[in-house]
Amino acid sequence: MAAKVPALVVKSAVREVVGGKMRISDSFFEALNKKVEALIKEAMKRAKENGRSTLRGYDV
Repeated sequence: MAAKVPALVVKSAVREVVGGKMRISDSFFEALNKKVEALIKEAMKRAKENGRSTLRGYDV
């Protein structure tokens, strides 16, 4: 069984961006969290391939 990923997305911040214009389901937050995790892993891969141990904006 894979380790559970900690919450990477702040729900209240997402709700603020949405601004009450739409409702947000729990499955949206789960999917968004997975996307953020994948984005971080891809940035880590890019930094490592470039010989760095620091993630930078352009790794995203």
